[in-house]
Amino acid sequence: MPTSVTPTTRPRLIVTADDFGLHEAVNDAVERGFREGVLRAASLMVAAPAAADAVARAKRTPGLAVGLHLVLADGRAMLPPSRIPDLVDAQGMFNSDMVRNGFRFFFLPHVRRQLADEIRAQFEAFAATGLRLDHVNAHKHFHLHPTILSLMLTIGREHGLHAIRLPSEPGMGPWLRPWLALMRWRMKNAGIAYNDHVFGLRHSGAMDEAVMLDILQKLPEGLSEVYLHPASHGHITESMVDYRHADELAALLSPRVRDAIAARYLLCDGFSDPAATAA
Repeated sequence: MPTSVTPTTRPRLIVTADDFGLHEAVNDAVERGFREGVLRAASLMVAAPAAADAVARAKRTPGLAVGLHLVLADGRAMLPPSRIPDLVDAQGMFNSDMVRNGFRFFFLPHVRRQLADEIRAQFEAFAATGLRLDHVNAHKHFHLHPTILSLMLTIGREHGLHAIRLPSEPGMGPWLRPWLALMRWRMKNAGIAYNDHVFGLRHSGAMDEAVMLDILQKLPEGLSEVYLHPASHGHITESMVDYRHADELAALLSPRVRDAIAARYLLCDGFSDPAATAA
């Protein structure tokens, strides 16, 4: 780990909150995490129940970098069920069977067309907020799927896409490496910025102060993104019933975490920060 305090020699870091817009408790945590802590970016679910509240908070929080959290599993779609009947149930909800859906996206053209329509609708909904698009990532990292990534790149280009999260955490299983290598190659060829490393996969829902401090002891060179799921209280959804949202907010507000970052890293204001893409 470098000991010099020269900013250009420090590893670079983006701290992001996912699921912005899912619940007002999440939105409150994002606003507090930015104003009082080390949070610098958030990923917005445009069709989520509290999306309008999230957008209002983002507009009164200048400096918060907001990206699109593309939801194609375990969440609500932007389009009505009549437009995408092969993707959602009668209530407009995606299921969580990502393996089955991944095969359908790849092999069934009519399903793929509906998928493209929904991805476009989410990009358009984000554009309609008037917020600057800082980055894009997919809920549950579904953009590892090559079909979803292709549509993200094609449709995103129409909406100012310039950065995508690479879900590559040190120590991940070897079976993911070919997919990550392909994803990295395709984004590089498309001129899309991406992080070198990500932290938050292994401890998803449990990114408390102790975990954050452990991660901050050993960030590698390059650009790392640490992402969390903070909220002002727990039990936001059934799929995250075990997530310790309040502990994750406490980690963002922790003076020890703030000091650890200040001592070793260059904290970037999202992917749009020129320092984030500096060589």
